[in-house]
Amino acid sequence: MSERELRERIAMHGKSIYDRGLTGGSSGNISVRLPDGMLVTPTNCCLGNLDADAITKLDQNGNRVAGDKPSKEAFLHHSMYKSRPTGQAIVHLHSTYSVAVSCLEGLDTSDVLPPITAYYVMRVGTLPLIPYFAPGDEKLAEAVEQAAKVAHAVLLSNHGPVVSGKSLDDAVYATEELEETAKLFLMLRNERTRFLSDDQVNQLRERFAN
Repeated sequence: MSERELRERIAMHGKSIYDRGLTGGSSGNISVRLPDGMLVTPTNCCLGNLDADAITKLDQNGNRVAGDKPSKEAFLHHSMYKSRPTGQAIVHLHSTYSVAVSCLEGLDTSDVLPPITAYYVMRVGTLPLIPYFAPGDEKLAEAVEQAAKVAHAVLLSNHGPVVSGKSLDDAVYATEELEETAKLFLMLRNERTRFLSDDQVNQLRERFAN
């Protein structure tokens, strides 16, 4: 896609995400990798009302080339791209159910959610939990960069998910699958639940490796 087409697609997905209540206010941000940097949604903007021309373009050093001032969380995207050479897009949301899970005690920090469905395993796979850091803390970027070496999606404690994909569509779909799985996880916490077996998970990972 051309840069113009990517800008318009970011705006399209942003509106869809906002309209379906997956993020609210000015929370959440989306980026797409470019050969010479990345496009990222601007700071303090609503994903439901993105101006394609205002989307920020940063060079490979993080300097603004075009568009409005970048998201305050652009450093998260930069850190994940460093560890995900095949990643072409990243979505970060403050989606309700994923954030709720990120606030629970006693989670498996190496892989937060169990394999409830095949599509979660296929689209998300492993989900490490990143310890809490205040917004803008450089240590958060370091933690995301390390975790992203082994997983294309991470969950920030008391904050929300950061998900990369081989395309913008892939990143959006994986983020949506994560949110639905988080919702299922919370609904099933007090129920006797049959998760996918290790063999079933391994078969899916072999067939649909990210």
